[in-house]
Order: sequence, then structure tokens, then C-alpha cells
Amino acid sequence: MAEESCKLVIISGRSGSGKTVALRVLEDLGYYCIDNLPAIFLEQLTAIAPQRYPKLAVSIDIRNMPENLESLEGFYQRLKSNQQISSTLIFIDADDAVLIKRYAETRRLHPLSRRQLSLDEAIELEKRILADVAAMADLRIDTSSLSVHDLATEITTLMSGRPERNLVVVFESFGFKNGIAKDADFVFDARFLPNPFWEQELRHHNGLEQCVKDFFAKYPQVEHYIDAIDDLLLANLPDIEKSSRSYLTVAIGCTGGCHRSVFIAQSLYERFLKRGFNAQIRHRALEK
Repeated sequence: MAEESCKLVIISGRSGSGKTVALRVLEDLGYYCIDNLPAIFLEQLTAIAPQRYPKLAVSIDIRNMPENLESLEGFYQRLKSNQQISSTLIFIDADDAVLIKRYAETRRLHPLSRRQLSLDEAIELEKRILADVAAMADLRIDTSSLSVHDLATEITTLMSGRPERNLVVVFESFGFKNGIAKDADFVFDARFLPNPFWEQELRHHNGLEQCVKDFFAKYPQVEHYIDAIDDLLLANLPDIEKSSRSYLTVAIGCTGGCHRSVFIAQSLYERFLKRGFNAQIRHRALEK
């Protein structure tokens, strides 16, 4: 088996979602970066990449997509089987309303505006055109509630130290009151479980603290739910890994994102870490 000699990251997503920020972060991480590369040149670039670019990142967007996206999908499937290249396709997106606000603030023109479309029509059309690319992605990042610095931190955390050809399992907790986690592959709801929030002395603590862990230890249904999620993931991981995915994001949600979801996501993360998986953890509400 040939030794892998190139790390390739392809950044795609809707205009205004944060692709340029992501590319700059990768440049700081030592990647040779090419912005707005016409997709038709990807095959030529990857042919020479193992000999010239140990770490390579390219950005492709609506302006340079091939007319037939099936050709891009076929290329990426072939690329995933290339033993000399470790590839990750990251799709960055945001809510329509957030994109409209960002364009209003920067006064930039949307790339599809030349089609005589209004801004909201251009944003909706771009979503439809790029839907297949989003479905191909190894990792999806929703930047609706992220600042530039938050996105930079997330990209750095996800990409730094990632072993080659090894599925990264990302566990994250979130609060439904802040919106569902849109970048997740699996979403589990913990709102039916006993809630420490209603215990006055626990309200201002979180699921990482021992007093909250002791609260959950009194309720066997919490451990049963963790076991059920654990069993489901373990049963399906072999097939997920065979599909050449680079990342699997598992999101656990509760009302505020501070107690139940944090405890469960952390518990699953620690289980997978002990088994030797390349696992990562994010607690969205606590980070805020």
C-alpha cells in the first residue's frame, strides 16, 4: 500500500457562509491554499499534489462548479480511494436570514445576482444547486451563530492532529432553545430525562460538574439512554467507516444545553476515547 503523502481539504458552501475564513485558518495551519479553484482543475491538481503539496486546501463555490455535478461526485469517490491522498470535503453553510444580513452589512453582490435575481432568490437558488455537494461532504459546519473567531477555533480544533484515514467521531451538546444542531449526522433529544435545572442548588452548575453527575446517577433511565445511543453508534460505525467518511458528528440536545446534553455527550465521548477512537467533544452552550 502506497504511503499517503498529501492531506487535501476541499472547502465548499454557500456564498457568505465563511469559506474564506476557513481557508485562511488552514493557511495558518500550514496548508498551501488555493481560493476559488475551478472544479474542472481538481483532477489535474490532485494528480501532482502528492509530489508537491504535503498539505493542500482548495475552495470551490457556485462560481466554478461543473455543469454536471455527477462528475464532481464521481471524482470525489475516486479520490477517497486514492492511497496517496487523505481528503476531507467540508461544506460550510448558514441560515438564509443570516446570509441576507451578512450581505446587507457588507454591501457585496451575490455571485448569482447577474441572473437578475433578488438577494433572497439568489440565496435560495444557490442552496438548490449546491444540495448535492452538501450531501457529499464529510463534515458540515453551520456558521449561523458563529463569529469569525468561533469558526476559526472550530476549524483549528477539527483539523489539528487528525490521523490519516481515521474516522473522527465528534460529540457535541447543544440547547434546543438556541436552535437544532444543523451540522450533525445524528441528533438525539434528551429533554425527556430528569432535569437538574429544577433543583435550585444545581441550576447554575453544568453536566461536567460532580454535583450534576451525582444527580443523574440517581436515575437509571439516564444510563439506559446513553447505552442505547452507544449501541446504535457502535452497530453502524463499520458501515459508516466503509463509506469513506472522515467525520461523524453526533449531537445531543436538551432545553438549554447545559445539563443533560452535556452529561450525555461527555459520557459518550469518554467511552469512545477509552476504546481508542479518534473522538472530539464540543459543548456549544458552555462555550458561549
